[in-house]
Amino acid sequence: MKYRVISVGKPSLAYAKTGVEEYLKRLKRYASVEWISVRETGDSAANSRRQLERVGTDPILLLDEKGELLGTREMADRLGQKRDQGQTRLSILIGGADGHGDEVRSRAWQTWALGRITLQHELALLVWCEQLYRIHTLWAGSPYHREG
Repeated sequence: MKYRVISVGKPSLAYAKTGVEEYLKRLKRYASVEWISVRETGDSAANSRRQLERVGTDPILLLDEKGELLGTREMADRLGQKRDQGQTRLSILIGGADGHGDEVRSRAWQTWALGRITLQHELALLVWCEQLYRIHTLWAGSPYHREG
């Protein structure tokens, strides 16, 4: 599967940027991942339009605090089903401080939450990159993911 992670804005927190880069580097052993950031404005609809310009015809996985709450295995199962159905590309959209516009919401294949807490968007990007790495290690049978 080839992923396009499209975030609004780049991390300004040094530790978030370092973490995102680390997990994207680790992920390259398992999948092709392209990270694209679009400039943030105070208008969620405009931010969403800029993200959609980068999506093309890919299905969209929207990350949003109002989305469905899933565990890692459930995320892995859903992505695995998409992969097993022959899907080769997926765009994952992470909104800015003002969330997502209606246009993006209406195009989403699915909408997932990373938890019920509100995360700053650059931290959501870091958490998602780790989860995507975790999903791929789970598929590969690596001991990285543990359940207890």
